[in-house]
Amino acid sequence: MATEKEYPMTKEGKLKLEQELEHLKTVKRKEVVERIKIARSFGDLSENSEYDSAKEEQAFVEGRITTLENMIRNAKIIEDNDSDVVSLGKSVTFIELPEGDEETYTIVGSAEADPFEGKISNDSPIAKSLLGKTVGDEVVVQTPGGEMNVKIIAVK
Repeated sequence: MATEKEYPMTKEGKLKLEQELEHLKTVKRKEVVERIKIARSFGDLSENSEYDSAKEEQAFVEGRITTLENMIRNAKIIEDNDSDVVSLGKSVTFIELPEGDEETYTIVGSAEADPFEGKISNDSPIAKSLLGKTVGDEVVVQTPGGEMNVKIIAVK
């Protein structure tokens, strides 16, 4: 039997997934069932767009529940460590060379990545380039837009 994929994440990330799962099971699932019941009351299901839409949403919700349950079951909590090495769960601040902007990202597992909140996946090109490096290191990052040279100025 194949081994299940591990999902590295912070304690906060796992809690967030558990809350989403609880919401889907207790609130969203009931809302969708109610929408299906109402749509059925409209009659002929073969040309009932409300019914089709509700069934599609039900399939999405059930699929998301299955995905979340799997991610939570196979979660690997990232342990905090005090080293200055860039690793999962750490925030890294760097500047683009020669004289670019300062940027800070927290490197997390793909399950909790959210670039709009400054959380990037450990599978992203930036994170892959930075992992294992320390403050003061200059790193070449391969991005879809081309190479980017950065200097790490802080790891927390």
